[in-house]
Amino acid sequence: MLFMSHYQILPGSRDAAIQRFAQTGGRPPKGVELIGRWHDLASGEGVSIYEADSVAAVAGWQLQWNDVMELHVQPVLTDEQLGAVLSGLQQK
Repeated sequence: MLFMSHYQILPGSRDAAIQRFAQTGGRPPKGVELIGRWHDLASGEGVSIYEADSVAAVAGWQLQWNDVMELHVQPVLTDEQLGAVLSGLQQK
């Protein structure tokens, strides 16, 4: 299952977030494969796309960061997956 996360560093947490990222590289836990991550340094926000079979693994990763940033996570589809969903709707 694919997920997209949007983060916003909380006011006053910039230095703590930078230090944690420098120490950990922001690596995901076992069971979560990071596909890509993009950062807007000026605003302190960014997005990431990753894959996981376990929502619990995703939640655990978010809990490692939610003290220094606000996170919004949602499942997403590839073009191919969306096409299959749309094809199913058209057949009804």
